[in-house]
Amino acid sequence: MSRSVYYYQPVVEEANIRLMSLIDIEFTAHPFYGKRRVCLRLRQQGEQVNIKRVSRLMRIMGLEAIYPKPNLSRPVKWSEKYPCLLRGPAITGPNRVWASDITCIRLYKGFVYLAAVMDWFSRYVISWRLSTSLEVDFCVEALAPALNKGRPEIFNTGQGSQFTGNDFLDALKRAAVKISLDGRGRAFDNIMTERLWRSVKYEEVYLKDYQSVKEAKEGLDRYFKFYNEERPHQALDYMTPADQYRRLAGPTN
Repeated sequence: MSRSVYYYQPVVEEANIRLMSLIDIEFTAHPFYGKRRVCLRLRQQGEQVNIKRVSRLMRIMGLEAIYPKPNLSRPVKWSEKYPCLLRGPAITGPNRVWASDITCIRLYKGFVYLAAVMDWFSRYVISWRLSTSLEVDFCVEALAPALNKGRPEIFNTGQGSQFTGNDFLDALKRAAVKISLDGRGRAFDNIMTERLWRSVKYEEVYLKDYQSVKEAKEGLDRYFKFYNEERPHQALDYMTPADQYRRLAGPTN
């Protein structure tokens, strides 16, 4: 984590923080909801909101519905073009495909952003980082320790600027990893990380009341250790992600 994290002082108004918390819960439950449906759901809950306010808060939070639509995400203008490589044969083992994504994590008075690198086959969370902004650096910082532990054949991300900037792409190129970006109009190319965020939110974040970035980091550190080492997955025949990853890829650090 960067030093600036420890000096972070939330500047979002109290009323907006409460609305952003409600938006976060609604979006996590229904990530295919756009601003209009989220606004409708908030009104059904008795909130006096309009579409412009919901749209502005979702933009601040970095939330965008995952249904197919034009310009699903915006890469940096100078970025190279890469195809989605996830439409071939089924993934049959660890270190075939890794993926990364970003989600917002609510605090008592504000939000921070979480980036994680995940092995698709085993659901093992290889590394993660928190940031107080959506700048590129923390995604690169999350990638570095993952590449120190192993090398995937394919690395898949969305087309956002955090993943299509030179620093992030160059790190993958130096590791001789094939780069894959979610396809336009492909709503579920990165569905595994969407499922991870749902687990993180409902099993950790929504049950806690993080007062600071430090508390969020400590809580998420405990949760990811539990998620990797103790939490059985039905899709893995009730093995843990670490057991499944370790069984075929070797020891984890």
